[in-house]
Amino acid sequence: MLRKKLSRRQFVAATALSSAALITAPYVRGANAAGKLSIGFWDHWVPDANKTSTALVKEWAEKEKVEVSIDYISSQGNGIQLKIAAEGQAKSGHDILAMPTWWPHAQADLLEPVNDIMEPLIKLNGEVNGTVQYLGKAGDKWLGVPATIGSQIKGPCTRIDLMKKYAGIDVQEMYPAGSPPKADNWTMDTFLKAAEACHKGGFPFGIGLGETTDSVDTAGAIFQSFGAQLVDAKGNVTVKTDAVRQSLEFYKKLIPFLPPDVAAWDDANNNKWLISGKGALIMNPPSAWAVAKRDAPDIAAQCWTHGFPTGPKGRFAPFLPFFWSIWSFSKNKEAAKSLLVHLSQPASVEKLVAASGGYDLPSFEKLTTLKTWAEEGPPKGTLYHYPNPYKHQILSIAASPAPPKVAQQIYTQAILTKICLRYHQGEAMEKTLAWAEGECEGYMRS
Repeated sequence: MLRKKLSRRQFVAATALSSAALITAPYVRGANAAGKLSIGFWDHWVPDANKTSTALVKEWAEKEKVEVSIDYISSQGNGIQLKIAAEGQAKSGHDILAMPTWWPHAQADLLEPVNDIMEPLIKLNGEVNGTVQYLGKAGDKWLGVPATIGSQIKGPCTRIDLMKKYAGIDVQEMYPAGSPPKADNWTMDTFLKAAEACHKGGFPFGIGLGETTDSVDTAGAIFQSFGAQLVDAKGNVTVKTDAVRQSLEFYKKLIPFLPPDVAAWDDANNNKWLISGKGALIMNPPSAWAVAKRDAPDIAAQCWTHGFPTGPKGRFAPFLPFFWSIWSFSKNKEAAKSLLVHLSQPASVEKLVAASGGYDLPSFEKLTTLKTWAEEGPPKGTLYHYPNPYKHQILSIAASPAPPKVAQQIYTQAILTKICLRYHQGEAMEKTLAWAEGECEGYMRS
């Protein structure tokens, strides 16, 4: 079977050779055991990653005698978000669809609960972090299974040589491969001093202040490290607090040490900054390093991915999970759940992580020490601390812990980076806070 669909690449998995026993619960073969299942995966930027997910689906389909079709949907131009919205409105489309961060909550009323598979998966693979629970549950209802594919931490990727030369910091000593972090002195104050030193040396940190996710995610972790929330978990607007003021003061000190055009940066600029050799540090998953391996191997060999600096209220790192969700209008829900259990088995997860070169992150605590992260290089061990194997950081998302539908608006409207820029550009602190308070109050009413 082959179907052509605009703006998507498609892979087709054939059905199977013979009847076989089930490999996973809870799927029970019955009158509808055969049939069809359609899946919309995120289209991975790593060339061979899609092949691995296709192979895993085909492996399951052949044993379960289910005819499957897979579409790989690009995130370029918000393609996957547009697909989610269109299918939700039409109440028709894929059985399983990959949904980033806020989107399971945005479609919560149209999603099939997956508690019956999440509970045994947690028993098998360990607990999921608080951000996955915050984004993946509505009350007691699990809205999706946290996907390995596409999930990422956006922590520091640092030039070993430049940080050592200009700031006197040995990031490999601070975050040694194969060992726990030795990062007690890696604080926001140390970070600020290092930013100043690298700027003076001619290699500024590449931290954006634009309106796209990389900029917002970094701001979120920094604000959280000061205990700053614009809206709290109960929906109270909490803009005018000392914690928010401290965060703005920190950014006002940091911004002069960044490239002059960071207010206009998008999610490609920081990658380009590192790969070009212009910067000593960016905040990003290993995608920039992976491209540097191909295009600038000398720079890649000097990169080390590690933890965020700690602030007065803790060490936070931006975590952006994807979810695999099942529409309530799916016609083959049990088969969909069975496939998601298969994709979440440790052996499947290990294959997905390896195929992505260590970029993709499982959300389960027992799956953060896979060999890929220890072995990837150069330099070998550069990704060892990327998956937060020692729970060294609190994984978070910007605008939390506000109710997710409010937080999504704070996030997508880039309120955090906007207020940093307003204050940096000379607006009075209280005027900046009053503007942010008004925006958040509007989101509460919408």
